[in-house]
Amino acid sequence: MASSDSELAPVLDKDGVSLTIDEAVATVTLTNPAKRNAQSPALWRALTEAGQLLPGSVRVVVLRGEGKSFSAGLDRQAFTPEGFDGEPSFIDMARGEDGFLDATIAEYQEAFTWWRRADIVSIAAVQGHAIGAGFQLALACDLRIAADDVQFAMRETSLGLVPDLTGTHPLVGLVGYARALEICATGRFVHADEAERVGLANLVVPADQLDAAAKDLAAALVAAPRDALIETKALLQGVVGRTYEEQRVAERAAQGRRLRDLAGLGD
Repeated sequence: MASSDSELAPVLDKDGVSLTIDEAVATVTLTNPAKRNAQSPALWRALTEAGQLLPGSVRVVVLRGEGKSFSAGLDRQAFTPEGFDGEPSFIDMARGEDGFLDATIAEYQEAFTWWRRADIVSIAAVQGHAIGAGFQLALACDLRIAADDVQFAMRETSLGLVPDLTGTHPLVGLVGYARALEICATGRFVHADEAERVGLANLVVPADQLDAAAKDLAAALVAAPRDALIETKALLQGVVGRTYEEQRVAERAAQGRRLRDLAGLGD
């Protein structure tokens, strides 16, 4: 990474989200530390826009939050009768037709889906609180580096809701069904040592080393040949939906494409 993020002009800076691009590495920053980077529909639309603005040259995206917390979850204004200005409240959503309710939640989910695109690797650098929607945003990324003060928690069930921002699939994939159920049902905190032990965090570092660790990992990923990394990511993402034999076939096909490409015989 050639420049520090502070030296880069943001490509996007709105509704609590900033996007900067430094050659092959993009950084998405949650920029409302006064509210512990609480989330709202406007923030989700900004996150979706950030994904749409990534140029093809970007290979790694680092997601971070300013201040002491990565994201303390959904802004409490969402739980008031009026909700957010210009947005459907929870009551409006509940009273709407099934199609309206489904489409509204689907729009919100778009902020959480693009992080696992085949052409990029995403890294969440997580410190302090990552609660509810904040936990799910960290789970949306391919990899997670956690500060030693991290506190993950899925609080939706205690509010009479469910985690609906794409977090359930990666959570079960990382920690297994039984532990995922226990974490969601109790809403308890998962601290750094447990997060690393059960696979929620790839790495735990002191809080003051979090940004540096994320940059080091991004640099290591950029150093790998891009097409090989894309093929490898696709292979690993597809494991859950394939049998052992189907995965063998997928490996052979992917390796065939790589060999032809390296020999100058690719499409």
